[in-house]
Amino acid sequence: MKNAVFGIAGFMALSLVTNAQSTKPFTVTGKVNKATPGSYVYLETNSQPTHKIDSTKIVAGNTFTLNGKVADGGEVFVLNVGGGQKMALLVEGGETLNVVADGFQMDAKTGQVGHATVSGSKNMDYYGKLMALRTDMETKVSNWNKQVAAATEKKDNKKIAQIEQDYQNAEQDVVNKVKAMLPEMGTSLVSLFALNFINIDTDFATYDALAQRFEKENPNSPHAKSLIGRVARIKGVSVGASAPEIALNDTTGTPVPLSSLRGKYVLIDFWASWCGPCRAENPNVVRMYNKYKDKGFAIYSVSLDQAKANWTKAIRNDNLTWTHVSDLKFWQSAAAQQYGVQAIPATFLLDKDGKIIAKNLRGPALEQKLEEVLQVK
Repeated sequence: MKNAVFGIAGFMALSLVTNAQSTKPFTVTGKVNKATPGSYVYLETNSQPTHKIDSTKIVAGNTFTLNGKVADGGEVFVLNVGGGQKMALLVEGGETLNVVADGFQMDAKTGQVGHATVSGSKNMDYYGKLMALRTDMETKVSNWNKQVAAATEKKDNKKIAQIEQDYQNAEQDVVNKVKAMLPEMGTSLVSLFALNFINIDTDFATYDALAQRFEKENPNSPHAKSLIGRVARIKGVSVGASAPEIALNDTTGTPVPLSSLRGKYVLIDFWASWCGPCRAENPNVVRMYNKYKDKGFAIYSVSLDQAKANWTKAIRNDNLTWTHVSDLKFWQSAAAQQYGVQAIPATFLLDKDGKIIAKNLRGPALEQKLEEVLQVK
């Protein structure tokens, strides 16, 4: 059973360097319940590792005030109080945010977890609501995991199935609540973060709608550009679209265009030697290739490997006797980015004219589709 953990790390995609010249002021005031006057509160970048941007002293009454500037389009910062407790600040300029924090991550004596609240803007209000949904889901998942462990020990498959169904229902409930909030969030930083709760593969329309709204209402937002670009790329590789050209090198260093296979049904297969699910699926792909290669079926495999030796060894070991290409750039693979690949294995089935007719087919689904288009049994 999975559990999506976001928090500050979920904003990594939003933290970027912008070329915007103009800035807007903002203020952060607060109280740190357990802090020594004279200690510092730090404003940091949302990056790994973080970098300190500014700091201010905690004064009498355990209060502090920090004034800063943020570039047009806003930014996500990290506020570090008490030397250990951190929280995200979504800042677009003009706000006065108010922080109330315990000042510790966890109390060593009591085991109490430190809490913090940030108010003062629409961004932070909705961020608090999203974090409440996440925390509630994490609590439920923790309890379900314990129940699954107990049911597994008793071999109670019915109970396990029920827990899995409860989890799926709860997950969908969270998605529904987030989608209901999105129109109210508008074209804000928090609306982009909210997409972390929604699967683009199963709910592309939500991503598309938000991207279109940014293009109309806030086209200069630097943080929305990656969303708009991602949506455009996915539209370009949707079922019915012509597959974008790929012309990476094969294992000998020779460029092999995807279009060179035109006239056949082609499976574009994004994979890597280090990808366990990919390697597990390879025997099925080999079987499909051997069964249909003489009936107009070809495979164009794009590897997300970094080391050529690992790539070629996996090709040999798994008996993958079709076309293989790679730029050996891991997730920065030009083809993977062009096709909007976020996870592997990922597949695209093309017809003889190079149009995408199906996506992410594996196992029996792939065989069934090939039987259909090749009209064989």
